[in-house]
Amino acid sequence: MTEQRVLHVADPAERENLATFLTRAVRLDPAAVVRIRRRGERYVSAWVATGFEALAVRTVVAELGVDDVTVGADLVLAGLSTGSPIDLGYSMDSAWRGALPPVDGFVHVDDVPARTLVELAEQGAALAKEHGSSHGPPASLLDQTVLTVSGGETQVQVPMRVVFALTAMDFIPHSGDKAESRRISPAEIVRVRATNTWLRLDARYGSVARRLGGAIPLFPG
Repeated sequence: MTEQRVLHVADPAERENLATFLTRAVRLDPAAVVRIRRRGERYVSAWVATGFEALAVRTVVAELGVDDVTVGADLVLAGLSTGSPIDLGYSMDSAWRGALPPVDGFVHVDDVPARTLVELAEQGAALAKEHGSSHGPPASLLDQTVLTVSGGETQVQVPMRVVFALTAMDFIPHSGDKAESRRISPAEIVRVRATNTWLRLDARYGSVARRLGGAIPLFPG
C-alpha cells in the first residue's frame, strides 16, 4: 500500500456520507475526479466539479496521508465499500482544473429558504427543456441571476448554474426519491456566504462554490 496516499474513513456513517457524495458526482460525470484535502487534524474535504462551472464539497471525519491529492472518484467510491483504508494509488493532480476557494474569509450574507432554491431549479429545468439542446441548457439561462442576496453592506448575485449545481448534488434534505419543492421543509435553509471573489451556498449535505466575475458590489455607506 502506498502509505503517503491513503484515505481512511473509519466511521461507517461518514463512509456512507462520502459515498453518497461521490455517487452523485459520478452520476454527473462518470470520469469525475475528486480532490481530497486534509482540513485540520480530524477532517478531510472532498471537492468535485459539477459541470455547471461550480464546485461541490463535502467534509467528513477521516484521515489522509497527504495534504492534498486528486484521484478518480470511482476508485474512492469502490474503496469506501470495503471499510478498509483506501490506497489512492497514483495522483491525478494534472486532471484538476482551476483553484479552490479559500478555507477562511467567507462572510455570512444571509439565509435563503431551501424550498425557494428548489423552486428556482424547477423553473430553470422547465426553461432548459424548452430552450435547451443536445448540449444542455443554454449558457444565457445558466448565467442568469435568479436571486440577489443582501446582508449588511454585502450584496451577492446567485446565478442559475449555482442553483442547478446545488440541486444536482442533492444537498438539500427532502422526502421522496428526488428534491421537489413541495417535499422541502419550510424551515430548511441554505446559507449564502461570500468573499470578494467567491460565492458559496452551504446546505445540510454539502456546499457549492463558484468564483465570481468581479468583486462583490457593496452598498454605499
